[in-house]
Amino acid sequence: MPIVSVSLNDEIMIEMDKLQKALGFSGRSEIVRAGIRSMLSEEKQRNDLTGVLHSLLLVIHDEKSDDEISNMRHSYDRLINTHLHSKIDRNRCIEIFLLRGEAEEIRWMTRDFQSNKKMDNVKLIPM
Repeated sequence: MPIVSVSLNDEIMIEMDKLQKALGFSGRSEIVRAGIRSMLSEEKQRNDLTGVLHSLLLVIHDEKSDDEISNMRHSYDRLINTHLHSKIDRNRCIEIFLLRGEAEEIRWMTRDFQSNKKMDNVKLIPM
């Protein structure tokens, strides 16, 4: 099996170790593999979506990213039926987008948010 090196900050390492214990993973490598498998499965499900659909896009980010979120949001105005913004703790926010549009465009919007390093969590929920 090939070995891949990954750099993680202390906060992620602490949370990963807690998760490893709570879920009973045998080691850090196993939890990383499980995370990658989960992400691959989500991507496959997203790629299988076709036609016009309704979906929710949930984005959690640092409040310092508000301007960047706003710019990204305007790029996809045609898809957004409803947008809610709320602070979830001292310096983090959640964006909830109710989307309606072509699956391919919704996938692009999701990927744009996911590929942005300033986003803590991005989740697409097709309906």
